[in-house]
Amino acid sequence: MYVAHLSLTDFRSYDTADLGLEPGVTAFVGPNGRGKTNLVEALGYVATQSSHRVATDAPLVRHGAARAVVRCVVVREDRRALVELEINPGKANRARLNRSPVSRARDVVGLLRTVLFAPEDLAMVKGDPSERRRYLDDLLVARTPRFAGVRADYDRVLKQRGALLRTAAQARRSGRGGRRAENDAGFAAAGAGDPLSTLEVWDAHLARHGAELLAARLELVEALRPLVAASYAALAPDSAPADLVYRGTLTGDAPDAGDDGNAGGAGEAPADRSVLEKRLREALAEVRSAELERGVTLVGPHRDDLFLGLGDLPARGYASHGESWSFALALRLAAYDLLRADGGDPVLILDDVFAELDSRRRRRLAEIVAPAEQVLITAAVPADVPPELAGARFDVTEGSVGRVR
Repeated sequence: MYVAHLSLTDFRSYDTADLGLEPGVTAFVGPNGRGKTNLVEALGYVATQSSHRVATDAPLVRHGAARAVVRCVVVREDRRALVELEINPGKANRARLNRSPVSRARDVVGLLRTVLFAPEDLAMVKGDPSERRRYLDDLLVARTPRFAGVRADYDRVLKQRGALLRTAAQARRSGRGGRRAENDAGFAAAGAGDPLSTLEVWDAHLARHGAELLAARLELVEALRPLVAASYAALAPDSAPADLVYRGTLTGDAPDAGDDGNAGGAGEAPADRSVLEKRLREALAEVRSAELERGVTLVGPHRDDLFLGLGDLPARGYASHGESWSFALALRLAAYDLLRADGGDPVLILDDVFAELDSRRRRRLAEIVAPAEQVLITAAVPADVPPELAGARFDVTEGSVGRVR
């Protein structure tokens, strides 16, 4: 798989950009702040319909424009597909495939598969559990695009259940009397009926979608473990071995956002969906009073974590800067290996990564990624591109991209 053409309209700093690409290595070189990352971010957005830099779509649209459009030609096994995404902040995005509209923008997810390395990846090791959950879920969607729908369904149920819990918690705190009656009347007016009976309905939805997401995550972690260990050993052969453990609320040992991840227990749960669904329902019942008191959903995949270990210690808080970088790179390389094993090389994107690495890690990473069908690199200066990755080069200036080699 490779991208043969990329066209942007009102995306980030570009009013327009149009460039032909080819298999092999391509480097985008230019000073920071000139738009190099915007180019590869656009391709990452086509692949995942999310940005590795921002949480919302609004910053992706050039200032003063109403929408942005990203078009790319994806070649896979000699078949070409034109994918077009129209980004409309605050509204539904629209997509076309080979110039024909599709019913939902997420229907084009999976046509382009990328693995993107970026300085932000360090947050997977040093940051909150949400960063590691996103890594797992993005990879699930890349491997099996239908999980974009599973993920969206779970998030929708979680949001609606959370709103119900907050309303119930407010009603409980208001006590008896007129304000309590007013809250109950508001519930009825909204069609919610009795809060507790309505909550049981949402429990069933949360357990069903949550079990599907959780089962997939557990299977994914088992597939990733040997790949991460091997990639980390290649990048940091003198370090302690790397390992992954999924820690979930079903086992009672999932850390909170501020935890260092060193909670006890293996955190493994059976991957059978029916078993997981039953256990989720039971767990929700057990924490019902606490949820009504706090007004938040306390059980489910949204509170789980992926524990990253180096030997007997958690990487978070104990790994050196170099070890943390190696672990983040190992997670991405493992994702690449897994996607490639599914059939076809994904496009590898290295966004300003080599400047962060010492010479040994830079050389090892270059040797590992060089055989990929297509590698796209951003760098501030030509010297940041390792000689092992010499290839085509575009110079990027303010709002302009030109090929020089």
